[in-house]
Amino acid sequence: MNEPVLWPAPQASAAFDATVQVPGSKSITNRALILAAISNGPSKIWRPLHAQDTMYMAAALRSLGIGGSDLDDPNSPVRGWEVVPQPMFGPATINCGLAGTVMRFVPALASLATGEITIDGDPQARVRPMQPVITALRELGVRIEDQGRGLLPFTVHADGPPRGGHIRLDASASSQFVTALLLVGAAFVEGLTIEHQGGALPSLPHIDMTVAMMRERGVDVTAHTEDPTHATWSVKPGVVSAADITIEPDLSNAAPFLAAAAVTGNSATIDLWPRTTTQAGARFPDLLAAMGARVSRNGSSLTVTGGDTLAGIDVDMREVGELVPTLAAVAVLADSPTTITGVAHLRGHETDRLQALEDQINALGGHVEQTSDGLVITPTPLRGGTWHTYNDHRMATAGAIIGLCVNSVMVENIATTEKTLPGFEGLWHDMLGQHN
Repeated sequence: MNEPVLWPAPQASAAFDATVQVPGSKSITNRALILAAISNGPSKIWRPLHAQDTMYMAAALRSLGIGGSDLDDPNSPVRGWEVVPQPMFGPATINCGLAGTVMRFVPALASLATGEITIDGDPQARVRPMQPVITALRELGVRIEDQGRGLLPFTVHADGPPRGGHIRLDASASSQFVTALLLVGAAFVEGLTIEHQGGALPSLPHIDMTVAMMRERGVDVTAHTEDPTHATWSVKPGVVSAADITIEPDLSNAAPFLAAAAVTGNSATIDLWPRTTTQAGARFPDLLAAMGARVSRNGSSLTVTGGDTLAGIDVDMREVGELVPTLAAVAVLADSPTTITGVAHLRGHETDRLQALEDQINALGGHVEQTSDGLVITPTPLRGGTWHTYNDHRMATAGAIIGLCVNSVMVENIATTEKTLPGFEGLWHDMLGQHN
């Protein structure tokens, strides 16, 4: 068995005032790919994220018969993809890796095809919840063989677009179940109405992102999300218009760099920060401001500057759960306790993130306790040691943040950041002025 590769997390040994170019949003890129695959003509996607999760999505589309090519803008260094819709068909075998958007979105897309499509992923992917989307597709008349597990791997026996109609599902484990069905709802013969019934819906901004992107392509979709335990969405059948779009920087991937400035008392600037956005990561600067950092904007740039101290906060992060590992890394370096609530669904992500954060912070001498739906983080002096990532990109960047202020933190498999943030190590060293 190979020994794990350990990365010595660099400490912030000097002051820095860095500007960081963050790659495109994974969430927007993968939604744009699905919509382009079912649109009424070729679409161009500029500044897409080139990372493991988006490569898995692009490969899935190719496996289903969707055409495409790489693009270069002759007037700028901007790169892109052209996606050309084609009839989708099997047999096909699709590897999702550990990409939640791929394993949840592609089965719904595959229901529009004809033939057998087998969907599988990494060993960790095979334990992530899939039952809600499987059950919903079955209610729509799609035959799926999963040996009764409700998990990967399974085979979709597709026979062209389902009729559609009204379905009920419990999406309290992941907003991706709703998005998966919404994205293809306009291609169903009768459209689609989704009724969420269950616990409070997590990560609602991600569904808002989906709805906004659909409307930009001419899809008639209505949403009623006032009650997070009983929300509904309706999609009318119709054409999904082809589009040329430019992907925003991934603001959740920008968060570790902003956190680095906050915990070290330095400054980090993110270029091309959008004025308006549906990305959950846009809320991270506000969380840092509540802890005592200074946030400023200058044109299309956003800057966070750390002060002398950071205070803990009490915060419900149900809608922005993907930011929890990053905020937890900041919280352990603050001067007072932080309580995070509303994120029980993180137990079903790439790893059980609540357990992972408790285990890894406490292994460095910290004091973290899980609650039924979150964490209580009480700052204590930390020591160096190995920070296990569980092949989870957000655990990896959390370890890098802590390592800025704690000597001898060794992050296991920092390369797992390639999942959504290619070149992380170089960007991190460049921010610190420590060129490798």
